[in-house]
Amino acid sequence: MNSITLDNTLPRVFVNERIPGSEVWNTRVRFERGNYYLVEATSGGGKSSMCSYIYGARTDYEGRILFDDTDTRSLDMKQWLRLRRSALAYLPQELSLFPELSARENIELKNSLTNHVPPRRVEEMLERLGIAFRADYPAGRLSIGQQQRVALIRSLCQPFDFILLDEPVSHLDPENNRIAAQLIMEEASRLGAGIISTSVGNHLNLDYHFKLRL
Repeated sequence: MNSITLDNTLPRVFVNERIPGSEVWNTRVRFERGNYYLVEATSGGGKSSMCSYIYGARTDYEGRILFDDTDTRSLDMKQWLRLRRSALAYLPQELSLFPELSARENIELKNSLTNHVPPRRVEEMLERLGIAFRADYPAGRLSIGQQQRVALIRSLCQPFDFILLDEPVSHLDPENNRIAAQLIMEEASRLGAGIISTSVGNHLNLDYHFKLRL
């Protein structure tokens, strides 16, 4: 997949509202593979909805979303599953970890499906993000910042053309933000992938090609 286009896309709940100044809703915006995008929003502006629409988890929107020239509404479940394994990585704001599984088990569960990241690389990422000492703790017993780092590593355990990051560093300090950004950029650069990151304030510390206001 080389591009994602939002063509006059708008959440249905916003249909009767004015969306002044948005560079994403009710316009045509094209995300291209290899570029890094920051989508800045106010709380309630629909950034999580946008990520869910692109990922195919929700369809309550007007307009179109195109993967290259294909309208995503035409995709069946088998096609969506293939895309989510090989083209679209996603770190949702709610993280969606299994609380009873350890941090390592949450990561291994994803990596066992893709065989994308060697175990030594997973251990390296745990070390760099300062959570190796918590790797065998149940995810539900970790702080929200530690959970965010676990979910970030998990999101990198697959091939992707684009990675969607919904407020990926909202609970991280500047140093862990820097390390997280470096890990994401390393993998995106290796794959020639695009990055779409959202923020309502504390944003992922990358040199973005484009910044858009939601």
